Amino acid sequence: MISFVLGVEDLADTRFALSPLHETLLSLRVLQDPGLSALHLPWRRSVLGRLGALDTGLLMSLVARRRTIPDFLTPQPASFAPHFEDQLDAVRRTSPARVRRDLATAHAPDPLPEPLRDAVDDADVARLRDAVCDLLLGYWRTAVAPHWPRMRLLLETDMTHRARQLATGGLRLLFADMHPNLRWRDGVLHIDGMLGDHRVDASGRGLLLLPSVFAHKPAPPAGPEVQPRLVYPSRGVATLWEEPPVAEPAQLASLLGPPRARLLALLEEPLATTELARRLRVTPSAVSQHLRVLHGTGLVTRAREGRRVLYKRSSLGDLLAGAAVEAP
Repeated sequence: MISFVLGVEDLADTRFALSPLHETLLSLRVLQDPGLSALHLPWRRSVLGRLGALDTGLLMSLVARRRTIPDFLTPQPASFAPHFEDQLDAVRRTSPARVRRDLATAHAPDPLPEPLRDAVDDADVARLRDAVCDLLLGYWRTAVAPHWPRMRLLLETDMTHRARQLATGGLRLLFADMHPNLRWRDGVLHIDGMLGDHRVDASGRGLLLLPSVFAHKPAPPAGPEVQPRLVYPSRGVATLWEEPPVAEPAQLASLLGPPRARLLALLEEPLATTELARRLRVTPSAVSQHLRVLHGTGLVTRAREGRRVLYKRSSLGDLLAGAAVEAP
């Protein structure tokens, strides 16, 4: 079990952020072990055939047998949503001593895998660090960057939900709703199911919360030296790789136009603009324009939930959608 001791100042500095570099490293776990998450099998199948030019031996050696990742490869995001290249620049500045220490910590008690063993002196370690950064940049561009806009919409939707949980139920509800492995008690966040066993006093450094598409359970840093942060599984991942709806009834599409017909089909349940945009793979502004028309004609209703506005089919919209489905 790993525990974070959080004082009043730490709670005041608790914040959310996005990290494309974290997501890139965590996606390697899914490539390494397809049984880890069946939800990502469509993504995995699409990626495997495009990795031929990359050194997959070195790439896969970055994830230890127990699925830990060296902490130097996942630096703390310097802003809410940093660019991947900026995060990678921070990795390139890591000292050889830190690289050597974090590689050993991540793979312990196992020896380093063969692609990492030859780095002995500082010059060798620096060359290995730079080679890994070049490799990760190529992998990001191939496997993750094409999907990042959709992933980011999903992660931001999750953060909106978490902010509402915090506002209505405090930290206890926030952490209870994140994952069964998390427990908040007497100022300490306990993370069960960890291979490591240490207690970290935040000491005014705060806590960073990072929603993740590829994390299957909460993932704190491997070592106790790193500033407290928690990567946790995002909500809604099951819908991420679904194809957008395209087979709306012809009659409804002819009446409303294909984009609004797809929206009406999705709004059987209350959804926010960002979530609709993610599922349809369009911009939130495009969705907003169509929602204004559907709302103005009485086909959808809207209600505010915290800082979000949720849209849902009205009874008239249900009748119209149902009639289109039943029409011969």
